[in-house]
Parts: sequence; structure tokens; C-alpha cells
Amino acid sequence: MDQRNVTGARQAVTVVLPARLTRTPDWTADWAEGPFPFELGSRRTDAATRATYFAPASARVLYGSPERPRRWYRPMAVDHDGLRLHGMELLRTATARHRDHALVVLHFTVARPLLPLLRAIAHRPGADTDPLAGPLDPERLLSGIAEVRNGTGTFALARPYTVAFLTPEARHTPALRSHPTVGLPPSADGWLWQLASRSTTADFPLAPEIAADQFRDAVRISADWSALVLRHGAAFLGHRADTGDGDFYDFAALHARTVYLDALLLGSLQRDHIDELTDELSAVFDGTRLARRVAALERNIAYFRSTYWRQHLTAHGPANELLLAFQAQHRLPARFAEILAEAADNSRLVQTQESQQISGALGVLTILGLPLGTALGILQVLGDDSVAHLLVGLGCSVVVTAAALATRYGRLVLSSLRGGGRNDPRD
Repeated sequence: MDQRNVTGARQAVTVVLPARLTRTPDWTADWAEGPFPFELGSRRTDAATRATYFAPASARVLYGSPERPRRWYRPMAVDHDGLRLHGMELLRTATARHRDHALVVLHFTVARPLLPLLRAIAHRPGADTDPLAGPLDPERLLSGIAEVRNGTGTFALARPYTVAFLTPEARHTPALRSHPTVGLPPSADGWLWQLASRSTTADFPLAPEIAADQFRDAVRISADWSALVLRHGAAFLGHRADTGDGDFYDFAALHARTVYLDALLLGSLQRDHIDELTDELSAVFDGTRLARRVAALERNIAYFRSTYWRQHLTAHGPANELLLAFQAQHRLPARFAEILAEAADNSRLVQTQESQQISGALGVLTILGLPLGTALGILQVLGDDSVAHLLVGLGCSVVVTAAALATRYGRLVLSSLRGGGRNDPRD
């Protein structure tokens, strides 16, 4: 079955865009603090409910606190071209250099074939027109609050990040298990990969040699559904027929839009901060204040490590696995380990330079003090109180000191006192 023509029993898409805050949302009555509170029966997924799934440090990053809000939502009801927008969220993602950065989260349900929609959002060649236009244009929706970043900066997504959710009907056999105890057919992971990558086999033919590696990273949440996280998108796919309202998939869709989405948002925050630390590390030798730059870098690393860097954010397994999958796609653990190693090297370099400067200062004191002390000691032993002889002694000590400083040892002492010259080792 060609998935380009498939409309699932229930379909949802969450679109994440990088933005720049122009105004704090809590200044306007249109926005409320916290994440978008989806409801299922008596269950309301507000900040207090979601925070029970995460460690306190992760919950503060994702939901803020009454003293320091960092997430806001706005309910909406906009229908356009088979899409229904239920609401928007803004998550402040401020870094040391970019205090106004944020992520915009748009929550849609979809009433038309899902894969063509995802291809259009990803701007695939030959895809439909961009669905995020007209009444769904993010710039229009965010007017007066934020503006979408253009995707060219270090911290901007190259394309909108999408989180797709699809459950099959009984006729969608390529996605279904024949029995809960039977393995999935290969076509199921093929569907999952297309939804996560927003592409067809014509857009990006997956090489058979690497297909198994791609599918091995899929998160098997249960026998009923799986998830796959890639660099520019994630997808959740059901593996049994959806029976409609009251089905388990009500709960699955709620989790995909809330807790599991939040795990991916935390990964995005981690990536942005690691990008900034990498940029800061690359510029540490710019200028002449190496010690100050290294100290600032170490403070930023310590802040990131204590505030954002989590690999086990909850006692609930799937959210952890989704975060680890996101980190693996962006090589975040390896990149952070490289940052720590380079920062340690720079710290040792600063300590070496400071030790050299201390040794140089002691050497200068020795060169200055030895001739003068010798001259004064001789005059004291001779009992000579003549001012003229004292001046002669001082003059001789200055000459001897100048001669000592002109020697190779003296020049080495002065060089050590200056810290060995400029910070750039290429000079």
C-alpha cells in the first residue's frame, strides 16, 4: 500500500519552530502560563500533572516556576486545508548569548493523508504547497509576541521539527501485527521511518545495508505502538487497528503530545546549549584574556551540566529512550565529552601560564633584590654611613640588575612574567 495516500484512523502533528521573543507572553491575556493542557476524561495534562513524570531539575527547565515562568500556551481553533490547529505553546530557550530565543509548538489534528502533509512541511521536491501559510502562518499567529527565526543561525532548526502520530485502520495491514506475540512486518518500520523522515523512498531511498541500523533505534513502547526519532522529525505509529473513541490510543495520543513531546523538547534545549558551548570554546583564544575566557566557559559548562544535561530524566522508560534517541541523532553525549576534554586542556594551559607568571615574579624579585641586598650588606659590614657610597652602591646594583636581565635567564624570567606572550599559539 502506498503510504502517500494513507489517512489513519487518528492523526496528529506537532510542529516545532525556532523563534525570537519580542515580548513576554505573560503580559497579555491571550496567553496563560504552563504547557498546553490537553484533556482526556478527568485527566488534565497541565504543568503540575506533567511534572510528576520528570525529575525536578528537568521539570523546571520544561515548565518553569511561579518565580521564573518559561512556558506559555494559547488555545485556538483554526481549520484550514485538512488541518485543525488546537493551540500554540512558547518555550523560552534562553542561552548566555541569546536571551530572547524560544521554541514555538503548534498542535494540529490532520484529516487528510499524513505523509504528503509532512513532505510539504519539510519542503520536499514536488511536495504540496506549504501548509503553514494563510491562517496557519506562524508569523501571523505570533504577531506581537515572537518572530520565527529564519533557520540560518547556529541554533535554528534547518526545517520545522515535526512529531507525527498515526494509528491504522484494519485495512492498513502493512503497519499491523498479526498477533501481539508476533514480530512486526518489515513494512511497519518502513512506514514509521517515512513518517519520521518526512520522505518517501523516491525522496530518500534508504540503503538496505543501513536500514537495519535505522530500525534498530526504534522505541518499542509496547506491542501496540512504536516511535522513531530522527534529526528533523519523530513519529509514533500504531500496530493494531484503532477502534475509535475509548480505545487505548486516546491515552497514547495524549502521551505523544505531552510527556513524550517534552522529552524531545528537552533534547532540543540540550542541543542548543551544546552548540553555544562549542562556539564559545572555539573562540577561547580570541583576544588576550585567556584566563577570564576559560573561567567564563567553565562557569557556563557547570551551569549547563547542573541545569540541562540529563540522560535519565524520568522513571518512565519510553521518555528516557526518546531523549536518548534524540541525543544519539545529534551526537550530544560525544560532543559534550569533547567539550569537557577541551575545557580541561584549556584550564591546564591557564594554570601553567599562571604558574609561569608566579615563577617569573619570584625570579624578578630575586634579580632585583640580590644585587641591592649585597650592596647594602657590604656597606653595613664596613660600617660605612656615607650617602655618596650608598648612592654608588645603589647605582652598581642597578647596573648589575640590568646586566642580569639582559642575560638569557633574565629574558626568560621577563617572558614568564608576561605569560609567554599572546594567547594564540599560532603566533
